[in-house]
Amino acid sequence: TTLIQKVTQALKSSDVPIDGFYTEEVKEGGRRRGFDVVTLSGKRGPLSRVSSDSSTSRRECRVGQYVVDVVSFEQLVLPVLRNVNQGSDAAKKICVIDEIGKMELFSQAFIQAVRQMLAGSGTVVLGTIPIPKGKPLDLVEEIRSRKDVEVFTEQHFAGHLGSCGVMQTMKTFSCL
Repeated sequence: TTLIQKVTQALKSSDVPIDGFYTEEVKEGGRRRGFDVVTLSGKRGPLSRVSSDSSTSRRECRVGQYVVDVVSFEQLVLPVLRNVNQGSDAAKKICVIDEIGKMELFSQAFIQAVRQMLAGSGTVVLGTIPIPKGKPLDLVEEIRSRKDVEVFTEQHFAGHLGSCGVMQTMKTFSCL
């Protein structure tokens, strides 16, 4: 997320058309209480929170100790993803998606929106996906295996940005 924020700021300051979202830790008293979704236009809402109740409802979407707020996530993120290439400017827009992970994948509408975006030709996607471990996540593996996607580790990507500059690098990416 820190690297995504730095790249986003550099692109915005270079007047590159960009939209999207990132996730941010929410801490209280030095302890992680959950994660928020923050759009690049500044809107913020909960993605997940630590559950205070040890019993689990069948309708709850959980990742470890976190309960995912799918409704809040969709209200913030779906309009961004659906509108990323709307408007009068004909230039390709960059869409930041941080991240495509377990919590986000509880939303079927999010999965559809990401697939639609990747199927279109009008958007460059700068996204984060988890390192494979455990049970594969279908959409993540689908993205990882696409021929028009380049996947970099955070360390490699940061080094590439440092040596080439953000703008030159972004011109070479189809999707990350």
